[in-house]
Amino acid sequence: MLRLSLSTEEYLMLGDKIKIVFLGGSNNHLRIMIDAPKEVNIVRSTVLEKRHPELKETEPKYYAEPNLPERFRKKKGTKPGNN
Repeated sequence: MLRLSLSTEEYLMLGDKIKIVFLGGSNNHLRIMIDAPKEVNIVRSTVLEKRHPELKETEPKYYAEPNLPERFRKKKGTKPGNN
């Protein structure tokens, strides 16, 4: 499992054809954009769990970190990349 922290407008590439762009967020909501070929099936976890309730029991649980260590916190008044 890979865990990353991204800044707004940074992106991840999955293979050569799938791009996931982090667009920002507020509180507990994140906005992402997924650029992928039409033949790639993209489904929310909530939809999968409604269709297949057994997945909720077998899938690993992931939790947000409410208090990030100081070294990962953005300092007020700084621009990304100027730390």
